[in-house]
Amino acid sequence: MNIILVSNSSAKARSLTLTGTHMLLAGLMSLGLFVAAVLMAQYAIVRFQPGTISSELKGWLASAQDEELRKQELFMRQSLDAMAVRLGQMQAQLQRLDGLGARLAKLSGMQPQEFSFGQKPAQGGPLLTVPPQQDISLETMLQQLDELNSLLGDRSDKLVALETLLQQDKLDKKMLPSVAPITVSWYSSNFGWRIDPFTGKNAMHEGVDYMVPSGTPVFASAGGVVVFAGMHPQYGNMVEIDHGNQIITRYAHASKLLVKVGEVVRRGHEIAKVGSTGRSTGNHLHFEVRYRGSAQNPVRFLEKAAS
Repeated sequence: MNIILVSNSSAKARSLTLTGTHMLLAGLMSLGLFVAAVLMAQYAIVRFQPGTISSELKGWLASAQDEELRKQELFMRQSLDAMAVRLGQMQAQLQRLDGLGARLAKLSGMQPQEFSFGQKPAQGGPLLTVPPQQDISLETMLQQLDELNSLLGDRSDKLVALETLLQQDKLDKKMLPSVAPITVSWYSSNFGWRIDPFTGKNAMHEGVDYMVPSGTPVFASAGGVVVFAGMHPQYGNMVEIDHGNQIITRYAHASKLLVKVGEVVRRGHEIAKVGSTGRSTGNHLHFEVRYRGSAQNPVRFLEKAAS
């Protein structure tokens, strides 16, 4: 077989003659390369078949599995720690709510047995399996814990606000004239129009008179601040207490005063002794309640407080 070679750099053409020997050698070389490729493919198939994996590959796979397990364990541990923190916060909030609920029940006048804050709520009911029950995922559980934690905080804030309102209401009631200034007595003169004992003419009586012996204790009808304690031309020895909300009480004709101006007194605190000073015909206590400067019937306040 003759092969003619032509080159641009050479003006002459060259010829190459292949003999039968050359063709035989080329065939043998091709056959050897084919056999070598087949043997390498068989070796690879046999080496990587299941059950014949090398120890190096086994070690690498085992290491990868261990690393993945460690990552999963770390994630679970961190998730459990986060859940434990949230659970502790919720338990603390529940304890606060228990205490707050007990105080609210007491402020509202409820019986302690009506609300058992220390007991778990009773629950029950049939088990429904349609649709089939599903396990709660960790992500869903964490989300529900966050929502419940926020809900507990919101309820706690609202109950604290409610407690503040109830305490303010209770305080306001304590600041209203609610107890009689004399423990044992009877009215010798009521509130309203009457015949004045000195002039004999019709006149307005702006309080009630308690006819009791001299020296009988006089008590503050409500808590407040003493704004007057001294001699008055008509009221005699008088104590005047400001209870806030423009409410003032007066205790007149006393024989002795036991408080001073600026002193803070509680409801039921002894402030004077009964006498007959000032414009008076005998031993008694003149008691007045004034709202925004106008005289009010004290009996109405006392009856409202007793109801």
